[in-house]
Amino acid sequence: MVAGWTKHGDGKHLAPDEVVRPDERLSWPRMVGFGAQHVIAMFGATFVFPLVMGLDPNVAVMMSGVATILFLLIVKGKVPSYLGTSASFVGGVFAIRAAAGGDTAGADAIVTGAILVAGFVLALAGLAIHFLGVQIIHRIFPPVVTGAVVMLIGFGLAYVVADVYWGQDQWVALVTMLVTFVVIVLFKGFVGRIGVLVGLVAGFVLSWVLDRTAGPITSVLPGANLRDAAGNPCPAEGTYCVATPFPHERVSFDSVASAPWFGLPDFHAPDFRTSAVLLVLPAVIALIAENIGHVKAVGEMTGADVDPYVGRAVIADGAATMVTSAVGGSPTTTYAENIGVMAATKVYSTAAYYIAAVIAILFGLCPKFGALVAATPGGVLGGVTVILYGMIGLLGAKIWIENRVNFADPVNMVPIGAGIILAIGPVTHFVGGDFPLEGIALGTVVVLGGYHLLRAIAGRTPEPARSSAETSAGSSAG
Repeated sequence: MVAGWTKHGDGKHLAPDEVVRPDERLSWPRMVGFGAQHVIAMFGATFVFPLVMGLDPNVAVMMSGVATILFLLIVKGKVPSYLGTSASFVGGVFAIRAAAGGDTAGADAIVTGAILVAGFVLALAGLAIHFLGVQIIHRIFPPVVTGAVVMLIGFGLAYVVADVYWGQDQWVALVTMLVTFVVIVLFKGFVGRIGVLVGLVAGFVLSWVLDRTAGPITSVLPGANLRDAAGNPCPAEGTYCVATPFPHERVSFDSVASAPWFGLPDFHAPDFRTSAVLLVLPAVIALIAENIGHVKAVGEMTGADVDPYVGRAVIADGAATMVTSAVGGSPTTTYAENIGVMAATKVYSTAAYYIAAVIAILFGLCPKFGALVAATPGGVLGGVTVILYGMIGLLGAKIWIENRVNFADPVNMVPIGAGIILAIGPVTHFVGGDFPLEGIALGTVVVLGGYHLLRAIAGRTPEPARSSAETSAGSSAG
């Protein structure tokens, strides 16, 4: 693969209107920096969501690297993307564990077995897209729908910033965000391109300094200091057992000190149960839309025609989910966080993703490094993710603008607006009483289903998508 990347210019500088294409690279030291930035961007969600689902985060991190390499090979390096842990399965996994006995080894196997089958179904959907042609995607996902899916993927993660990260240390989050703003805009060279990483490091150092000068902070940490309604300690977070504020240091290296330098994660084999599979299959719908939205977003940013690779991207995500869950890992999806990094840096080189994948695999094999990254304070992550998620959301608006979507038409406006609000909420809707559709998954279903339902009632055909060439021409003319 090294021979496949052409050095961009002198390998050091980018003009304001230049981008590094997927088949290009900058100097290798710079590419290592970009790869590290992608690891930082994906690490929080890839590490946290397995914990939420009761799966091993070290397996998830290591297998995300394997999944990313598999993805890049299947799409022939045409779609730069990182595959991290998908949040679309959280509701289904909760339902499976409720029926299978909670957080037990047996339930773990049933969960990963169901996820593996869902990955197989996703891969089959990708094959259908690949062989039936991209026109089927244009009919199902016209620009108004594609833009909405991209937007709700970004804005639908706003609750993570608001409910999980920002409140852990609001002033550090604010400073981290402002530093990242300034670095991205003020520095036009390499420093500006890795502004997200610079902001994160600055926030990390600031947190460490505040621990030594201002002392501990009192705030809520997810899963810590759990109390019931009477204020008594309780064992498992839930409706009647919640995390409560307590004094703690912003940066703790305790887990780093206790973690070994080398060690294999805890793998386990899947167990297949039809009842469990049925609980996670609805997530496949969201994953198809999410993959298409991400691929379209990459196409918009790079100006490349990625339509022929949409099917391959869905196949790759399905195959990656099968591979990761076969050893006890988490379901995968293309990551909005990393697309946000590309939008900020204008570096779309797949070399950065191969480097990130290798680093992730090493993290999985080296618990000490994984613990160091995991020690990043929540306030710092809040300051960074608010930028990344927002940039993804605005890419959806860019798709609408460049395809001249008509929002005076209620057939476009009504289901799109409703779906985005459901995602941002995030709103939870229980299907059949025990399966929750929520947030991005629920918003995607409403956008896709609502749009086509109203189109059918109104007797109209979907609006055609403009080609990349048309979009570029329109942008230049505008």
